[in-house]
Amino acid sequence: QVQLVESGGGSVQAGGSLRLSCAASGRTFSSYMGWFRQAPGKERQFVAVISWSGGSTSYADSVKGRFTISRDNAKNTVYLQMNSLKPEDTAVYYCTARSYSSGSYSSPTSYDYWGQGTQVTVSS
Repeated sequence: QVQLVESGGGSVQAGGSLRLSCAASGRTFSSYMGWFRQAPGKERQFVAVISWSGGSTSYADSVKGRFTISRDNAKNTVYLQMNSLKPEDTAVYYCTARSYSSGSYSSPTSYDYWGQGTQVTVSS
């Protein structure tokens, strides 16, 4: 089992920045880790994913150029640096890890473990 705990959410004005962190514990080997988000009344949406080495990343078009995902395996932590935030980025952000599942990295069904989520609110 892998436990994931997110932190770093909050409220910010449009154009501002936030950095989310996700600390992993337990059986922490995970091939890929990622971030999804879910706004009220909407489906969970892919944001970004990073490989174990950190050498491979992928982003949703809506955040490309503004968000950066990174990881520190020595600390079992993955980060999401969010810059130039927009009101449409408002959502609960979830950290996720994939150890044994397969499938598209942009599908939430392709991940095995989830954090509890952290709220990000961007005001205009």
